[in-house]
Amino acid sequence: MSISKEKKVKVVAEVKEDLSNAKAAIVTDYRGLNVEQMTTLRRALRAESVKYTVLKNTLVRLAAHELGYADLDPYLEGPTAIAFSFEDPVAPAKVLSKFAREFDKLEIKGGLLEGELIDPTRIKALAALPSRDVLLGQVAGAFASPMTGFAGAAQALLRKFVGTLDAVREQKAAEA
Repeated sequence: MSISKEKKVKVVAEVKEDLSNAKAAIVTDYRGLNVEQMTTLRRALRAESVKYTVLKNTLVRLAAHELGYADLDPYLEGPTAIAFSFEDPVAPAKVLSKFAREFDKLEIKGGLLEGELIDPTRIKALAALPSRDVLLGQVAGAFASPMTGFAGAAQALLRKFVGTLDAVREQKAAEA
């Protein structure tokens, strides 16, 4: 089915905008997925605020070239759908990797992370990372741990000091 030139220009502009605003854009091959599986995938991505769109390779290639992402070309072969994440760059990697494990028909081809080209191996590594909140908690814990140790040591010194004062007081009371 052919689309008009105006529509193609509009699609290229939209893809260009999505590519430039997205924190992550992951290219997938959805060949072999049935309608039910695609619907499940789209719902899972939508729940993470990820836009998943089936696009013509030629139009994506035009938009990518205009933005200087010519390296994306090898990933634009066969049926292509792109997951755009404008908030959390890890979310699409996690959802797509989980889905690819469940349904081996979904192939993660590669993509862009913060404007940098990434291959499927790096996307899977990205998916293995804990969420941003968990990472922030781990960093906070790493900072808090020495402080907690210091507080415990300071309390122990205070207890010893108070214990020593009590012993001196009792000794003075016994002498008097």
